[in-house]
Amino acid sequence: MKNYLVIQLARFGDLIQTKRLVATLAARPESVVHLCLDGSLADLARLVYPNAVLHPVTAHGTGLDGPQAALRMLTDNRRAFAELAAVDFETVYNLNFSPLNFRLAALFDPDRVEGYGWRDGQEITGRWPAMAMRWSSMRRLGMNLVDFWAGYCPDGLDPALVNPEAQPKGGGIGVVLAGRESRRSLPTDLLADFAAVLAGSRKARRVVLLGGTAEQAAGQAVLKALPPALQSATENLAGKTGWSDLADVVGSLDLLLTPDTGTMHLAAHLGTPVAACFLSSAWCFETGPYGLGHTVYQGVADCLPCLETAPCHESVKCLTGFRDPGFKRFLATSKPEHAPAGLLGLRPAFDTLGQTYVPFAGTDPDGARRETLRNFLAHHLRGKEPRFDGLEGDFARHLYREKDWMTAEKPFGAQE
Repeated sequence: MKNYLVIQLARFGDLIQTKRLVATLAARPESVVHLCLDGSLADLARLVYPNAVLHPVTAHGTGLDGPQAALRMLTDNRRAFAELAAVDFETVYNLNFSPLNFRLAALFDPDRVEGYGWRDGQEITGRWPAMAMRWSSMRRLGMNLVDFWAGYCPDGLDPALVNPEAQPKGGGIGVVLAGRESRRSLPTDLLADFAAVLAGSRKARRVVLLGGTAEQAAGQAVLKALPPALQSATENLAGKTGWSDLADVVGSLDLLLTPDTGTMHLAAHLGTPVAACFLSSAWCFETGPYGLGHTVYQGVADCLPCLETAPCHESVKCLTGFRDPGFKRFLATSKPEHAPAGLLGLRPAFDTLGQTYVPFAGTDPDGARRETLRNFLAHHLRGKEPRFDGLEGDFARHLYREKDWMTAEKPFGAQE
């Protein structure tokens, strides 16, 4: 029996986007996959990863800041840390750059830690995440987060096997009211318009509005803005669903209209078709729904993707294409000639690296360079190509460092 530990202390969507890595480890002979995660997500993890051994810790929601939060986490987590330290793990995959992740790494032999490690009192970043930090300066070209985390394993599961191909389930239209960042979410008037278009074009008999307690008012605003005939068929479930209820609802839908959210990734996991509206800091090539059968409407502007934490000085111009009156027609028909300016219509596809997106409407000006970077990263991960072509060589010079080939051979793990 071989025990593998995945430490994923980020939030809802990130937990589900770890699926290709977890599935890869689970497919290995005589493997037992352990998952260390924030305790608030334990019930969700039991739904998504029913065969994993869970190790919940306190990573979020202490209500404290800085040193006090760190002290609370360490105090609350002593028992969980002791349980983890007692297990003989073949490999530990430490996925997040955070103080708590580094403290967890200190529990284990640093030679067994992939990602973010701890050696002789020092925080160590592995080669693979260090490369990712360097290509983050080229975010328009980046790879899907699902494939990045799976990149720690040379035997990565076939990307086509990660999630089922999405098919309508018969339960109507779902509408996710907002994401964590307000700029990544559509205004309620647009949500109501788009929900009405999709319900009409698909002859849906039911619409459900989804979100947390904080979105209850937004749900009421959307409900009031819907056509009267559709209001009676619409239910505002914001703040009314636990993880199990949410999975049941999302798994029953014909389509989920959503910004970049954890619920979107849950829908992809369940094989429910997604119509995703990406704008602001949301970039579908990084965090789009994983698997076939989905559609992404990506706002495009020269300032995208931006930083969530930085103020917008462009009057959220990435929203322009969604506000164009022609977008509703495009949403209904999916015909390229109906696409307004300022938008790309994209559908998922697979290549040797994992999942990418192919435009069916609009022009992707970064497509050629993105393909070159993806080829370079695929060659890097396979480790079988002795040389790169000229264009890939440019990426090699930017992304490699001398110590990457001067130090001991461990391509992904935490290095000195």
